[in-house]
Amino acid sequence: MIERIKTEKAKIALFGVGHAVYWDQFEGLKEKLLGYHEELKRMLAEFSVDVCDYGMVDSNTRAYEVSRAAKADGADVIFCNMLTYATSSVFAPVIKEADVPVVLIALQPKSHLDYNSANTREQLENDCICSMPEFTGVAVRMGKKISDVIIGKLYGDEKAKAGIREWCDIAGVLHGLRGARFGLMGHVLESMYDMHADPTAVSSAFNVHVPLLEIEDIFKIYSAVTEAEVCAKKEQILKLFDTPDPVSDPITEKLTEKDLESAARSAAALDQFVEEYRLTGLAYYYNGLENSPMRSMVSSFIAGNSILNARGIPMCGEFDIKTLIAMFIMDRLGMGGSFAEFHPIDFNDNIILVGHDGPHHIAVAEGKPVLRSLKKFHGKPGSGASVEFKLKDGPITIFGITQTMNGFKFVIGEGESKHGPIPPTGNTNTRGCFPPDTLDFVKRWAMEGPTHHFALGIGHRAETIRKIAEALGVEWAVV
Repeated sequence: MIERIKTEKAKIALFGVGHAVYWDQFEGLKEKLLGYHEELKRMLAEFSVDVCDYGMVDSNTRAYEVSRAAKADGADVIFCNMLTYATSSVFAPVIKEADVPVVLIALQPKSHLDYNSANTREQLENDCICSMPEFTGVAVRMGKKISDVIIGKLYGDEKAKAGIREWCDIAGVLHGLRGARFGLMGHVLESMYDMHADPTAVSSAFNVHVPLLEIEDIFKIYSAVTEAEVCAKKEQILKLFDTPDPVSDPITEKLTEKDLESAARSAAALDQFVEEYRLTGLAYYYNGLENSPMRSMVSSFIAGNSILNARGIPMCGEFDIKTLIAMFIMDRLGMGGSFAEFHPIDFNDNIILVGHDGPHHIAVAEGKPVLRSLKKFHGKPGSGASVEFKLKDGPITIFGITQTMNGFKFVIGEGESKHGPIPPTGNTNTRGCFPPDTLDFVKRWAMEGPTHHFALGIGHRAETIRKIAEALGVEWAVV
């Protein structure tokens, strides 16, 4: 029922390498290798990326041309297709000038040589790995780094294909970050030192812009929302959420008509707000005067923000732009990405509840999410409709972005979302299990110096997120 936003495809710069001396020695070899190159291009066509193919690079001169072209074409990742042996002179100009990840791909056409009939030409057709150590060695000498090497078979090799797909996913994240607009509105919740972030530092580290917005910017839109727009949002909200009776928590009650009206009006305003200000995402926090229209508006954002998260526009509270970016990265990896923190441990079941009382990514909910009215938001001003659900059962990843004295740091962990009950408090809560011992995991997580928030998503993608950190030049820790 929620239409995802349309995103631009990432750009992959692709070139093959070879040794020009071979072409006169072995007639048709170059053409054969270029045929294998086309096979890789066909594979890339499955991964929703735009491929800038520069063909065969077999000279130093051509390598300089490709280096300039990849930069001019705005490549997000460079794939070097190791077709046969090639001297490092045909690669050095590319790696020397590269400011995006460079991945060496060696996909051997045959699973093995026929040793009884093998010949030199057959060996050269399958010599994909031969110059890989030479290329990585030259990169090190030039003070550069190869981001990854993928070695496997050209045909029927799912592991190699998954490695290539992973880098296409990473390219999508890097492309999405480039020029993204992550808005900040309001201020940090008083005394939360871990939430403070320097917008210039954020822009520098993640290649994004941070518009600084006023509450009045959205209140102007909120005040002009029509009754027809409110009715349409009410209908959408009631289709997306269950609205059950309260259970055990006295601050919860069945969704009231007043809270539904406020949530619908805010959701309509938020849709227009992110469009008008061309926002990729938004982090916000606002106190406001008691009983003021602005406090009432901000208190009713949760449902609308949760719908926007599912559309691919991350929204989070408490002014936490660092977690907002983590949520964006998870979303673009197809993992969801909810706003979360640690809640109480269940020592009997070896799990910890992970969730929050703010906006969430309802596209990864287990079952239909619940919308409850809360008489008060604990620890914050205001009241209103709040989202309650747990993530789908199965593998999960938690991913926080924190700051050290030297810059930003990714903190990443993997676990499982376990089946079972969650407290009916109008907050999200997932039963997170982190084998072998959840308590030990939480201790090690805390020792990495994270913020108390993190993004929570489905699937195990710690290694992919680690590679994104490497590509951005950001410190990382996998717990």
